[in-house]
Amino acid sequence: MKIRQDAWSHEDDLLLAETVLRHIREGSTQLNAFEEVGDKLNRTSAACGFRWNAEVRKKYYQAMELAKKQRKDRKRALAGQSQQYINHNHQSMVNEVSVPAQTTAPAQAKTVETVFDYTTYNNINTTNELLTRQVEIKEEFANEINLDSVISYLYSVKNLGMNSQILQSENERLNRENRHLLEEKEKIERTLQRLKQENIVIQEDYQALVQIMDRARRMVSFTDPNNLNNDDFGQIAK
Repeated sequence: MKIRQDAWSHEDDLLLAETVLRHIREGSTQLNAFEEVGDKLNRTSAACGFRWNAEVRKKYYQAMELAKKQRKDRKRALAGQSQQYINHNHQSMVNEVSVPAQTTAPAQAKTVETVFDYTTYNNINTTNELLTRQVEIKEEFANEINLDSVISYLYSVKNLGMNSQILQSENERLNRENRHLLEEKEKIERTLQRLKQENIVIQEDYQALVQIMDRARRMVSFTDPNNLNNDDFGQIAK
């Protein structure tokens, strides 16, 4: 069983791209290319297909279009060669059929057999063309929509669902933290307001105390000014 856990290197991506493009040019399917690369890199064809559709394919879009064009040109060239071969054989068989009326019986039998062989060959060739066209349609369909593309799509849908759940959980966590921070802010604001009120009260008490001390000093000074000195004023101030 092929299992790989290491990351894809640049050489691995290059091998994957070259193999897929070669299979497209030769009229093969991408699935065959994924299997070939999987055998070389000891990876599964599904892993190769996922890597191709997720990362590598978008880098080789123009190369893929060129490979598809080369595949079509190659098929047209083969079709032209086949048509030339058929036309050549057809002309040869027509020449064999156009024999003089006095042709001997064995020669006539051979000519009839040749015509029968040509008709059979023509029917076989038509059947082969139909089968070839069916194979081409299947290959085009497989190149556009294959198993690995479906797997890649399902992976993306799964990842999208997982990302949605992660984002939803993260959003709920941030909302909880926001509510907690708002509560802390309200507590701090209440504490700050309380401290401001206490500071105002302390300032008022301090001013009242200063006024009382000032009046006491004046009264003492007015009653007995000779008995007071600087030390006495310092003790009153304390």
